[in-house]
Amino acid sequence: LPMAFRDLNARRHIGLQQLSSLAGAGRALLGPMKSCKFIVDESTNQSTLICSAVRLIENLDLTSAAGQLLNETIQAQNKEFKTGMSTLLFLVGAWSNAVLECLQQNVPVSAIVSVMSEALNSCCEKVQCLQISIHDVNKEQCSSSVRPHAFKSRTCQIGCDILLNPQIFLDFQKEISASEEIVPINSCSRQDDDCNFNKHLVSPLVTFGSISPLVKPTGDKSASVIAGSGVITSSCNKKKLTHSRYFSTLEKSHFSSQQCGFQGYLSGQSAEPCECYGLGHLAMALSHGNQTSMKLLQSIVAYQQERAEWSGSSQFNIAEVVTCCLLGLPESYSCVCPGFVTLVSPEQATVIKYFEDKPLRILLMDGDLTEQYRHLGFNRACNVRTILEHPGLQEDKAGDLWLKNMLGILTSFEVNLVLVKGNVCENLLEGCIANSILVIGSVPRDVLCAFREVTGAQPVTYLTQLKASCLGSGAQVELWKASDGRAMDLGELVPVRVKVQGISLLTAVLTSTVASKMQLIEDQFWTFVYRLHHALNDGKVFLGGGAVELLCLSHIQMLGDQPLQPANNAMKDFHNPWVAASVSEYKPVVLQALARGWKQYLSVVMCNTAKAASELEACTSIEHHLQKAADCGSPSAYILKEFRRGDLFRGCSSPFADHTEVLKVYDNVTAKTEAWRRALDLVLLVLQTDAEIITGHKRNQLLNSHGSSEFMFL
Repeated sequence: LPMAFRDLNARRHIGLQQLSSLAGAGRALLGPMKSCKFIVDESTNQSTLICSAVRLIENLDLTSAAGQLLNETIQAQNKEFKTGMSTLLFLVGAWSNAVLECLQQNVPVSAIVSVMSEALNSCCEKVQCLQISIHDVNKEQCSSSVRPHAFKSRTCQIGCDILLNPQIFLDFQKEISASEEIVPINSCSRQDDDCNFNKHLVSPLVTFGSISPLVKPTGDKSASVIAGSGVITSSCNKKKLTHSRYFSTLEKSHFSSQQCGFQGYLSGQSAEPCECYGLGHLAMALSHGNQTSMKLLQSIVAYQQERAEWSGSSQFNIAEVVTCCLLGLPESYSCVCPGFVTLVSPEQATVIKYFEDKPLRILLMDGDLTEQYRHLGFNRACNVRTILEHPGLQEDKAGDLWLKNMLGILTSFEVNLVLVKGNVCENLLEGCIANSILVIGSVPRDVLCAFREVTGAQPVTYLTQLKASCLGSGAQVELWKASDGRAMDLGELVPVRVKVQGISLLTAVLTSTVASKMQLIEDQFWTFVYRLHHALNDGKVFLGGGAVELLCLSHIQMLGDQPLQPANNAMKDFHNPWVAASVSEYKPVVLQALARGWKQYLSVVMCNTAKAASELEACTSIEHHLQKAADCGSPSAYILKEFRRGDLFRGCSSPFADHTEVLKVYDNVTAKTEAWRRALDLVLLVLQTDAEIITGHKRNQLLNSHGSSEFMFL
């Protein structure tokens, strides 16, 4: 009779099959080099380019219960981490197939649940040895061949020294002139007022990547530093300076951020030139090759670091960053602007002409600016009915009265600018435009908080609560200008910027000429920002490039020879001695199935990143490393060694370095392990749910064939 329960028909596990089918759609989204997908809306024939598991799941038909559970799991991962969703989606499909294979071999559900749970917990503990602190990442990256803009770091510091001692410039120029590897910079004497070496070399806000869009380079352009190349150029020659005594460590002297940029972001100012770019190394390693987002983050951390030096605020605060998507401009126009950049109608933009270069009285509203809006928790009076002779006419009069009262309040307090968290009444908006009052709706809460801190304004829920003490001052509004200084008119909407002196808020302006690509650009930006945010919160990162998953594979092979330790008291729910015996019997089969999920993950990543021409080649490379790790005796030591050499799965080419160099990739610790756990928990939940349904069906069959007495015995 136990065999009747043991022989669960795998074909009846519809939930697992649905998970596998849905997850298969996200196969191309795995890895740093993702293959984008077009999602087409059949009702409007509009298409959207997506490269995220979240956007994929949002556009799939999820009418089944398993699909709904998958959606909730991915949404939970996205809400908490904003990264790791593609890994979660792929592992759900891989482990669903693995479980189905176990069921086809008549492996009991209890054994699958127990062994897989215990094995994953063991893997999560084992891979802790591949964690590295962010400070060690800085040191390792600085000592490796991939050292972004090392010459920029040095030239920036030389420029600072020259401000204090011009003789340094003369010595430095003599050394350059004597070098056979570089043509001298345009000659100038120390007495020449137009010769500003700091301007010639690098903009003060250069940190890692290209010149910060917050500062426009000025002065003579005949000699400059090319971003990302470490090359000094003149009007006729371009050669590298490879040896200089000025690359040595400077004396311990501190300069203001206006002179030489931001030093020692994570650990304060330091005499080590490499530490100036500590966050740059970390961001590069976490960017996985996304240069556009990294350049934007460069400006964000530079601005926040400058504020931190003067006000002691947080050095990297993700709550102070918002985005604004501008469709119709090339992607090269993307930049970071202090203040709040948003889109308004052309009619609202005409109001700005009256406010140019004038301080405004600002009002913040924490809610909707409509007549029907009531705050959360508001209860209307019970058992009250209003009887009107002409309901339509009375309602129109009531609306006009409300509109008149609201406009009267705004004009009486001489309000110029209103930022509303929610929606704004269209009629009231038109009335405000006629009275030269700019009203902006759908403003994020973080934006309201930023303006409250610097303007002194106190948010109100209703206009009837407005008092003179609730208003703020000092705000300014202007048409947003692109990097070339032109104000942009995008047709239906006009970008404007609201700013205040000393505001901590930053807006990442994302641009694209392709409408279907706009969502993709925004998703990639936030993924990268949150990846860096979580790395700083964790204080450590995982070795990337498949190192962690390879160690999991190696560790699972070793688990087959060890006695099973039940995880999460999974075995306490089963009191049948046959069940405990079956766990040990089927343990190798279940572990192999779990390992196939890891191996499939690695092979797909290698194929997507062009590290392998086929899955067969990828699997061969994986087996080669597994064998070497086993022969080494310490798989973790072998993986760490290969990772540092850049030979693990042949590495990936660095977009910031020469083609011969290898970029070391790192991953978030908490986000990755939570993606693993959520994927397995979902698969096991669906497995157990399907098993209960099938078991109930089996019990009904047994009741009809063997009688009630035998069923009661079961």
